[in-house]
Amino acid sequence: MESVNFKFFLCVIGMVLVLEGIPYFAFPEKLKSLYVKIQETSEVNLRMSGFLAIVFGLLLVYFGTS
Repeated sequence: MESVNFKFFLCVIGMVLVLEGIPYFAFPEKLKSLYVKIQETSEVNLRMSGFLAIVFGLLLVYFGTS
């Protein structure tokens, strides 16, 4: 049973990497300008955005597994 869970974990990590890599491959010039905008954004806004992304992701995992 453990190997099935590990295979699933590897599949999930692989899909995350695929989804994360698509913008870099498809729109590299737009990402560069986005990074400049991110540098100009306050740390409070970045932390809140990150926190909300974590909460939303946890909710997706919770509802997807229940």
